[in-house]
Amino acid sequence: MTGQVQGKVALVTGGASGIGAAVAELLAREGASVAITDIDEFRGEELAAALKQAGHTAMFLPHDVTSEDRWVEVVAQVEKRFGRLDILVSNAGIGISVPSIVDMTLADWRRQTAINLDGVFLSVKHCLPVMRKTGGGSIIMMSSLAGLRGAAGLAGYCATKGGVRLFAKAVAMECASVGDRIRVNSVHPGIIDTPIWGKIPTEATGAGQNAPIDPEERAKLATPLARAGHASEIASGVLYLASDASAYATGTELVIDGGMNAGGVPRKA
Repeated sequence: MTGQVQGKVALVTGGASGIGAAVAELLAREGASVAITDIDEFRGEELAAALKQAGHTAMFLPHDVTSEDRWVEVVAQVEKRFGRLDILVSNAGIGISVPSIVDMTLADWRRQTAINLDGVFLSVKHCLPVMRKTGGGSIIMMSSLAGLRGAAGLAGYCATKGGVRLFAKAVAMECASVGDRIRVNSVHPGIIDTPIWGKIPTEATGAGQNAPIDPEERAKLATPLARAGHASEIASGVLYLASDASAYATGTELVIDGGMNAGGVPRKA
């Protein structure tokens, strides 16, 4: 099946790399005009250029999702360029790991919350009015398996992703109550092999250092399917929620985690 979002306009935050880039690429291949936003201007411009070279419609906008002023500008630019907005993928996020919650600085707590939760709130606040003018659409919020269960060393991250999960449900009920034909769902990836693993700052490695985490090794031990997921597999789930194939799905969560949330399986030595 092709053209699953043909003629639709999508905005993908954090779209320059990892899951966001895979989502932007797949939505573009399936017929959507895609606005990619990110703080990584080099990769964002590069991706947009590659999509246009392949015959798709795409644009890149530099974007700090914590800035409300910038949200106003981004949404205005998307509406001016494409005239509408059908799909919002609130994907931008960061992870900060610490040995214990007592080691987490208030500055890091606030930074993570600003990006992972405030950024999602601002995306809905400023995109929803444009989507309502379109007459319907789909909002997809990128949560995490960490938004469904706790993880040692990631209490702050879990708090933000759990907040995203319930925020999605509340906005879904709000949209349903006014009959605006906008569906709202959350996606919960497990261990996915993306660049974020090399960007998770942790006190254990010292200030300014990256955590040496191998997602494949971690996934072999933690997931029933015994492997890390791929960004393209998350993108396929997002495509389903963005398309009319999910017309009866709202206020729910799509878990793509290799079985981690379901339970565990014995491993042979």
